[in-house]
Amino acid sequence: MRRVLVLGGTTEASQLARALADAHIDAIFSYAGRVAAPLAQPIPTRVGGFGGAEGLQAWLAAEHISHVVDATHPFAAQMSRNAVAACAAAGVPLLALERPAWLAQAGDDWRHVADIEGAVAALPAQAARVFLAIGRQHVAPFLACVQHWFLLRLVDPAPELHLDHGEVLRARGPFTAESDTRLMQTHGITHIVAKNAGGAGAEAKLLAARALGLPVILIDRPVVPARATVGSVAEVLAWLGAHRADLGV
Repeated sequence: MRRVLVLGGTTEASQLARALADAHIDAIFSYAGRVAAPLAQPIPTRVGGFGGAEGLQAWLAAEHISHVVDATHPFAAQMSRNAVAACAAAGVPLLALERPAWLAQAGDDWRHVADIEGAVAALPAQAARVFLAIGRQHVAPFLACVQHWFLLRLVDPAPELHLDHGEVLRARGPFTAESDTRLMQTHGITHIVAKNAGGAGAEAKLLAARALGLPVILIDRPVVPARATVGSVAEVLAWLGAHRADLGV
């Protein structure tokens, strides 16, 4: 029996895993391994990288994977590029489950930038209190701006981060607009830096910024190769349903 590989790590990926389990479709869920205690899934799970596009191609063949669903974070661009290359080389159908990007609404003060370097450059010259909603991997360039105070919110402990001018909070979303508004007020936040991840689970900080009139430096999504893309679990199931014989159901 062949299997579906779900490249996961998002809320939508977890929803898809539950739907696949409920439909009795043989599938495996893959985490990149960047979170120490990832959420448990109702289907078999693997953690860690594949060794680039070639490693993923070999893994697909070894595990008899018939279909791949890329439900990774919109900023996991390298994994998405590897999936496109590996699936093309292996002849395995690929579908991306991608949440729509956020769009500015009335009352938003967004400054779009292309990357981390652009976000650092967009910070004001004068001292600011900045909420960094970018994860732990790209914090260093910001911390070099010693005139600013930074608030980070991370899922896992970060003992390697020594913030002489900031604070690290441990918390796992989703968050609410009300709690994020209180968070910004409590810490006197003046600016927010975020990635345009999309989705409701991470939107609370933007709703809080709108309510408080705070400027948001928003990092646009990286470019990935063209691939078939849908925006809902139901559409993924419909896509898989067109290949029921291949899935053994």
